[in-house]
Amino acid sequence: MDEILVTGATGNVGRQVVVQLLAAGAAVRALTRDPATAGLPAGVTAAGGDLTRPDMVGRASAGTGTVFLIWPFLTTEGAPAVLEAIGRHAGRVVYLSSSGVDEAVERQTDPINQLHADMERLIERSGVEWTFLRSDTIASNARGWAEQIRTTGVVRGPGIAATAVIHEQDVAAVAVRALTGDGHAGGKYVLTGPQVIGRAEQVHAIGEAIGRPTRFEEVPVEAARRQMLADGRPPALVEALLAGVATRPASGLVTSTVEELTGAPARTFRSWAQEHADVFRRTVPSDARPSRRR
Repeated sequence: MDEILVTGATGNVGRQVVVQLLAAGAAVRALTRDPATAGLPAGVTAAGGDLTRPDMVGRASAGTGTVFLIWPFLTTEGAPAVLEAIGRHAGRVVYLSSSGVDEAVERQTDPINQLHADMERLIERSGVEWTFLRSDTIASNARGWAEQIRTTGVVRGPGIAATAVIHEQDVAAVAVRALTGDGHAGGKYVLTGPQVIGRAEQVHAIGEAIGRPTRFEEVPVEAARRQMLADGRPPALVEALLAGVATRPASGLVTSTVEELTGAPARTFRSWAQEHADVFRRTVPSDARPSRRR
């Protein structure tokens, strides 16, 4: 059986894809910049390289049949060469896209959806068999609030429209079905969580999980920009996220695709918050902890 190449293998979704592929008995190869520090599970073949180097992607693709592709950049520059390199070896690509892609329009509502629409077109023209996973907002994005919640309990950000946030394990579960099963060629799967949930509700759910009062405070775009940069988000990503604040339409979209393809209902954001509560809990310095007298 050919190995399956996973890009973005050390990220929130990619790592879940790796773990679940192994659990399914698949042979897994992971593309990573530094195999020595990637911390990949036992049984994974680590291939050094990244998506800025088509030659390295080509070598990593040799001997694989299928590639799970996460495109981590904000433009498609370099993508045609990478797809050509993949296509010389692998016959199928499963691409993580966005539920915001609207095929009925030429220009999308924001830069991130535009990127995914452009990538989909490039993949369709590349000659490989493809499947698109059009994911809604992924729950692990909430990790970006960790410092604010740990220090103040208040998340300050722009008023982005609510969406049906999806657990990264559910995205990965669908990816595994598409990567290992038949009948998914040409599939454009829209993946959502079980309910539309806004930022205030997400922050509240995290507060319940950690046993502390938390709240979301909507702030003007300029203040949100300063906070997002202070949280450590890359400047280009911050600008792309903020560009969609005013134009992104509200969405009531909830699909049953996760359950249809995996047999299990999509997980709630509340369950995600409970599983990841430690990420948001305050850490107490050892010298500040009360001593125990014997």
